Amino acid sequence: MHYAHFKIIHAKPEVWPARVRLEGLTYETLAPRLPAAQRLALLERDEDGFVQHAYEQLAASYRRVGDDAEARAVQLAKQRRHRTTLLWHGKLWGYLQDATVGYGFRPLRAMAWLLALLLLGSVAYGLNQPPAAERGKGPDFNPVIYALDLLLPIIDFGQDKAFAPTGLYQWLSYLLIAAGWILATTIAAGVTRNLNRQ
Repeated sequence: MHYAHFKIIHAKPEVWPARVRLEGLTYETLAPRLPAAQRLALLERDEDGFVQHAYEQLAASYRRVGDDAEARAVQLAKQRRHRTTLLWHGKLWGYLQDATVGYGFRPLRAMAWLLALLLLGSVAYGLNQPPAAERGKGPDFNPVIYALDLLLPIIDFGQDKAFAPTGLYQWLSYLLIAAGWILATTIAAGVTRNLNRQ
């Protein structure tokens, strides 16, 4: 199957050999139509290890029949498999992207994380309002807007510069700022991947 081209491959997963070489294999359709989970096991048995092309071909075959959910499942599996080939810092970043936004294929996760962190910051700063950075200057304190200002790296509501938390609450502000940047970066990476696929 190495560097072969087929219009259609009609084969159930159990008929494939234990070891395969899929680099360069191109096809338009796989039959019978099965969930991606049943097809992905074959890609993991490739003698060459991680073969990005094989994942792209499988995802494209699902997109051609209009099954975007299965195509996204294949793309997510590709990112997870690729992560195993990276150095420790790449793996760490990969795990972080997977947990937060599913490498951009699970964008609702980012919203859930954002809402959870917004709730944490709002409650924490609502119970313990940080002192003003300069007395008599700046806007009135709003714990929700303050937490949102810390979380959103590009938007500035003026709250984070007007107040200066101390102690544990200062560390919480650092955590919210870092989490905001991580979420923004992973969302941007996911959007870029989605645009590149289209």
